[in-house]
Amino acid sequence: MDLRRGRVLRLRVSRRMLWVGAAAFPLHNITRVEAYKRQPDRGAAVLRFLKWFAVAVMVYAVVNAGSSGRVSAGESNPVVIVVLIVLGVYLLRELFEKPKPVLDIEMSSGSTVAVTLPSVDELRDIAGLIARAIDNPAAEFSTVVQQFNSNTNNYGPVVNMNGGRNNRGINL
Repeated sequence: MDLRRGRVLRLRVSRRMLWVGAAAFPLHNITRVEAYKRQPDRGAAVLRFLKWFAVAVMVYAVVNAGSSGRVSAGESNPVVIVVLIVLGVYLLRELFEKPKPVLDIEMSSGSTVAVTLPSVDELRDIAGLIARAIDNPAAEFSTVVQQFNSNTNNYGPVVNMNGGRNNRGINL
């Protein structure tokens, strides 16, 4: 397994509970299990770039105005060039990011657990096992998955949980 994608987690069903790492969810509360390739949000990447670019321009203008009393757009500053290159590299990295296989497990509370593996087919097999376990009280299984690392939604140290009332993620 490629550990650079995220931490390794044990996902298991035991005694009518779905365990994702140290988090436990009753099987009867699961409303949706879906395996798919999550497309990167390129629009959000461009907006983040523009936001940080505007912040960098404002900081440069404030520092330049405070030191010499005037802002000159024609002069090149090595710090500005380095900041622009770094922002550009982050933008390009996010724009060319490949879709990631994700297994989303949604609860009746509205919260969602997201884990990943290198293959969507493996995640579909796990989704099938979870769906069968919901209908079969005696079903138990265990497998290894990885934490899904999202650039925009990382609510907990183990799994992503989006939504839900008073949701703070998973505390270990």
